[in-house]
Amino acid sequence: MAITAQEVNKLRQMTGAGMMDCKKALTEAEGDFEKAIDILRKKGQKVSASRADRETKEGTIVTSVSSDGTTGTLLSLTCETDFVAKNEGFVSFANTLLDMATKNAATSIEQIHALPYENITVAEKIIEMTGKIGEKIEISHYEVVKGEVVVPYIHSNGKLGVLVSLVNVNGAAVEDAGKDVAMQIAAMNPVAVDKDGVDATTVQREIEVGKEQARQEGKPEEMLEKIAMGKLQKFYKENTLLSQAFVKDNSKSIAQYLDGVSKGLTVSAFKRVSIG
Repeated sequence: MAITAQEVNKLRQMTGAGMMDCKKALTEAEGDFEKAIDILRKKGQKVSASRADRETKEGTIVTSVSSDGTTGTLLSLTCETDFVAKNEGFVSFANTLLDMATKNAATSIEQIHALPYENITVAEKIIEMTGKIGEKIEISHYEVVKGEVVVPYIHSNGKLGVLVSLVNVNGAAVEDAGKDVAMQIAAMNPVAVDKDGVDATTVQREIEVGKEQARQEGKPEEMLEKIAMGKLQKFYKENTLLSQAFVKDNSKSIAQYLDGVSKGLTVSAFKRVSIG
């Protein structure tokens, strides 16, 4: 049967699939729109399966903060090429997913996948988009941070995002300080807020590395532990946020900078996500 341009356009608007894909699906379905939609979804599933082992090293990061400023969310939607990552529809889809996640108080990627999207689930919509675009698409990260004030930051390339939670705000206007700290986290990639947040495995590894370095330098065996502990303190200073030198003023640590903005102001948590 002959498929009209109007019918093709209607299916295209319904699914977002390409014109030729819509025409082929309608022809195969003999003009039945429901069957045509199923054909397009099956195509998406085939494309998704064929690209399952592909790496998604491009994409976009989006953030949002609740109206009261106490909860921040961050989502990264990833794909295979920079061309797709910069596509307006792709970025819009990422923002839609984040909006759905926050409205439904999702706490994990699995919960986002299960949310209804039009007449299917988010997971099925992602498969559908994979078929439409021809690249693997996935939600790679979803983070939620809470605090008295949560400040977001997205680097200019759209592939690096930070959420930082400030506490002991004491009524001060701290958003600018929060952005400074978020940019510090983006640039310096600390492993934890302070030394108490560094996991035991990392601490033990740094101690062992410190001992071996001292041993290689010919230090006496009985001195190795003390030397390693000194190196560990240096590690904390360079790699934990509050102890790091503030990049805008190296004469201060981040802890000192925040305390100068508002007495007792500090960071309780942060999340840093990078694509690629």
